[in-house]
Amino acid sequence: MICTTDMLSSTNARNGDAVHLAHAFLATRTRTLGLIDAWAAALPSLTVPDTPALNLPLWEWGHIAWFQEWWIGRNPQRTLGTHYDPHRPRLPSRLAHADALYDSSQVAHATRWHLPLPDLQATRAYLAAVQQDTLALLRAVPHDDDALYFWRLVLLHEAMHNEAAVYMAQALGLPIPPALAWRTESEHVGPSQQQAELAVPAQRWLLGSGHKKGTGAPGFAFDNELVGQTVELSAFQIDSAAVTWARYLPFLEATGHVLPPHVRLWQGQWQQRHFGQWQVLDPHAAAVHLSLTDAQAWCRWAGRQLPTEAQWECAATTLNGFVWGEVWEWTASSFHPYTGFVAHPYADYSAPWFGTHQVLRGACAATPSCMVNVRYRNFFTPQRQDVFSGFRSVR
Repeated sequence: MICTTDMLSSTNARNGDAVHLAHAFLATRTRTLGLIDAWAAALPSLTVPDTPALNLPLWEWGHIAWFQEWWIGRNPQRTLGTHYDPHRPRLPSRLAHADALYDSSQVAHATRWHLPLPDLQATRAYLAAVQQDTLALLRAVPHDDDALYFWRLVLLHEAMHNEAAVYMAQALGLPIPPALAWRTESEHVGPSQQQAELAVPAQRWLLGSGHKKGTGAPGFAFDNELVGQTVELSAFQIDSAAVTWARYLPFLEATGHVLPPHVRLWQGQWQQRHFGQWQVLDPHAAAVHLSLTDAQAWCRWAGRQLPTEAQWECAATTLNGFVWGEVWEWTASSFHPYTGFVAHPYADYSAPWFGTHQVLRGACAATPSCMVNVRYRNFFTPQRQDVFSGFRSVR
């Protein structure tokens, strides 16, 4: 799906009522189970290398169930949202020793390969039982942002892990059916728009969601999107779309810059690997699997810059013809809290990563529709190339 200021996801989970969220939970779980089937078919052992960019599939799926149960089924204050008391004891889990297996705040990444994880059948049963509890409890929840907060958080959390399952499969060369990998089939902008620029006038821009819980502002927001801050923007020109291969490949040929993963020049033809299969590279597609360093190097070569996240958000929100949603887009902004930041109940979502990660904006083709939001701040370490990341530029 290609997003513009006139076409954002109609299935966004941030404002949905209980009925909408129930449908979104079922749709998201259908994708989760489809991805489980695809992984199990492609990799029966369900073992992956012990590297920082990967997680054990069985741990990922068990963690999805655990997170849902932790914040909803086991949380006696599940309808209080950000006002809940973190010291209130939890109810017991459906799965023995679940906290010791799946609590990502306590179970270090490197130790997950050595845990006595339940097998695939038991993991599926855990997912199903917790989902049944979640939907049963949801039926009694009023349409109130605090009451629905944890359901929205949990839904978006599972959606994030589904995207991770797709980019991990790409990294390993595992086949994933297109219907499970992408929101829609690839849709690229035309050649005339790929190098077009949009003018943004000088202005004051309120960066972020700009509201606190309890002020009457509707919907869900992640803690790092709040409270928002005013930024003075000088006039600038910004690419109407992410940099394509047609713009990026001449840089590689001219400079000898290292090739990104899944790209090769084979017998005079540029090719790209999609889930283990080499295909002719589409020059009109956004350049992808690029690190922050790759993006910055192209900008230096082209005499341009990466946009700050304030520039990106302002352009995406105010301009017609600003196309986004094919790749996550690196920005020039380090990941830091906005003024007035207060951590939400899931305290490890944002705060541990401030200062070490870089902000990416937009969405990629593997991002579930319920996650697509112009204010969303994604963040990764600058060297990451395994995610579906690209960039656009400004002058």
